[in-house]
Amino acid sequence: MKNIVVFAPHPDDEVLGCGGTIAKKLNGGDKVFIVFMTDGRYGLKEIGIKENPDPFELKLVRKEEALKAAGLLGLKKENLFFLDIEDKTLKRHKLYALEKVVDILDDIRPAEVFFPQELEYNIDHRITNFIVKEAIRELGLDTVEYRYAIAWKFPFYLLLHFLNEHTFYKIMCTFLGREIFYVDISKYLQIKLKALEQYASQLKFYPNGRSEPAIKKSILKFSLKNEEIFFV
Repeated sequence: MKNIVVFAPHPDDEVLGCGGTIAKKLNGGDKVFIVFMTDGRYGLKEIGIKENPDPFELKLVRKEEALKAAGLLGLKKENLFFLDIEDKTLKRHKLYALEKVVDILDDIRPAEVFFPQELEYNIDHRITNFIVKEAIRELGLDTVEYRYAIAWKFPFYLLLHFLNEHTFYKIMCTFLGREIFYVDISKYLQIKLKALEQYASQLKFYPNGRSEPAIKKSILKFSLKNEEIFFV
């Protein structure tokens, strides 16, 4: 049995990035912990929603969604950590977050750690990457690092419009100096989908917002496949 820690910059990233792998690891007898770095309160800002729900209401909603999603994946509530840092302010609270992450990793001593890759579009994702790597370095942890992708920053995401996925990831492996690792989640894809559906606030259409949910179709298309991809 291994201890595994998954870092989610916002509630829903853990499912999008590695929900199938989480379910598979738990089914195999491993112990999985999830650390939610921010509260996700501004998760509807990009689609123009500022009220109904407002940011404070959304913060509470997303925590409840995270608890439900984790339960469906098979996690116990006591294995979830909420740092409750305000969404989009992780860079400002980097030292505080690093201290918390060091304490968590030092206590759990995981054999494997999952977190976002370096070239993510969202700054909270990139800062999470930095914090986790720095915590591992400070502790001298002997752990396998798995980096998942949600949405690539400019100009890398443009390559996905011109290249097939296999070619794109081959190029990015060379660019990042890493190898690609695939996890077959075909037996757990429906569990992942059910867990993702718990994040209804991010999947619904709002009549007073733009014509798409907060989680874009392109992200869902990439996430809901029979395998999950990691850089190692």
